Amino acid sequence: MGNFDYKQVVVVRADLKMSIGKTAVQASHAAVSAAEQTRKERSKWWREWMNEGQRKIIVKVDSEETLLEIKREAEALGVPNALVKDMGLTELEPGTMTALGIGPALSEIMDRITGKLPLL
Repeated sequence: MGNFDYKQVVVVRADLKMSIGKTAVQASHAAVSAAEQTRKERSKWWREWMNEGQRKIIVKVDSEETLLEIKREAEALGVPNALVKDMGLTELEPGTMTALGIGPALSEIMDRITGKLPLL
């Protein structure tokens, strides 16, 4: 397996007990939105990540508070991110924060933000 300098991390709230399909959709929203944000704000990071094969990692947290804490850490380190709020059409109340896409960014920066979180 190759060496990756860049990665994107998607953080999903496990405490919501979303269905597998709902979880996949929320993670997808977070990944696409964060990638687009990174393309606008840090185009070099986005290009390098695209060229490397778009490495993604999905991790979990157990509360809205922890999700927002991770978002603040990303912002403090200058990493573009995107918070997903559900529209409330199926399983959740409108405005429920479900996932956070972070980056892509340099793997070493991402590890400082999310390296201790468990995989989904």
